[in-house]
Amino acid sequence: MADGADDPSVHWVEPRLRAILPLGGFHLSKSLRKVIVADRFRVTTDTAFRAMMALCAESADDRPTTWINPVIKTSYERLFQLGHAHSIECWSGDDLVGGLYGVSLGRAFFGESMVSRARDASKVALAHLVARLKAGGWQLLDCQFITPHLESLGAIEIPQADYLRRLYSVLSDGAGAAFGAAGAGAAGAGVPSPPFVAGDWGALDGLGAAADLGAGRVTGSPPGYVIAQLLTKTS
Repeated sequence: MADGADDPSVHWVEPRLRAILPLGGFHLSKSLRKVIVADRFRVTTDTAFRAMMALCAESADDRPTTWINPVIKTSYERLFQLGHAHSIECWSGDDLVGGLYGVSLGRAFFGESMVSRARDASKVALAHLVARLKAGGWQLLDCQFITPHLESLGAIEIPQADYLRRLYSVLSDGAGAAFGAAGAGAAGAGVPSPPFVAGDWGALDGLGAAADLGAGRVTGSPPGYVIAQLLTKTS
């Protein structure tokens, strides 16, 4: 993170309490479900990553400055080019009105920033993200810091030690001797080493293609009723 948009340096932050959103614990309220099922926003993924970062970095009344500086922008754009970063975009007509972006490592997804310029846009983006992660076999959604907004959607705080145990467990799943000598190299003892078992970012699109979308319905993400079904599915 940077101290501000104009700060040339980047700082590594390791919070004592880490926010995660259990993928089976997303709070889908009746009002949000109506918004999602009605397809109030056109939702896409990975179609406007740079624009999504720029929107997250814009100042707002409740956030005059952000931690997204040029170094971070360049780094995450490169991660996106390599297929390690993703974005969820919400559109109203041709206007980008909200969404989020983050980084994927194995079956862990690390949410980096989320923004809304229209009511419920960020909530819809997060709902689509959780549905995509569930469909693709992810096991951990890292939200970094808790906020009332995230908490209302199901995010919880856990101690850093518990977070690291969950993270290492997710990364080591199916990765062979991840806790052996190879994993104890530069990263330190007990830290899994690549290759990691990756989640399938496109699995949700397959579910959407299986639905009867009709001509002109394909929007880059399945229609809202598919998302709502995934979010309410418990098994």
